[in-house]
Amino acid sequence: MKIEGSTDIPAPRDRVWAAFLDPTLLAQAMPGCDQLEEIGPREYRAVMKVGVGAIKGTFEGKVHLTDLDPPLRYHMAVEGKGGPGFVRGQASMELSDTDGGTRVSYSADVQVGGLIASVGQRMLGGVSKLMLDQFFSRMTEMLAAQK
Repeated sequence: MKIEGSTDIPAPRDRVWAAFLDPTLLAQAMPGCDQLEEIGPREYRAVMKVGVGAIKGTFEGKVHLTDLDPPLRYHMAVEGKGGPGFVRGQASMELSDTDGGTRVSYSADVQVGGLIASVGQRMLGGVSKLMLDQFFSRMTEMLAAQK
């Protein structure tokens, strides 16, 4: 499943970059995130509760950041598994200046398997978009509160 898009955050690019690399802020912004801890350089362990339709469960996994080009772009690899199945993916984030803030563009390719994949690509795509919207909204709120 491919996911692409962009959002504008009304904060300077250096602040957005720092927030996107802060495990505490990321954990607060990610829907369903119970835990996000740094386990190595640019590597994190995550525990998330996710539900798609009637299928709900806890996923444990790792996030690894590579190709960091501050404050412009980075690449992320994600893998996780839990009762409802597994998820693996690669994503790229790119930050650029806009009038009054930062545009965050993202592109991801995600593979989902197991019981959670049985709900279908359309529903998974809708839930993924909703979770991204919630993440960016929460991140925007937190950055605005830091002013």
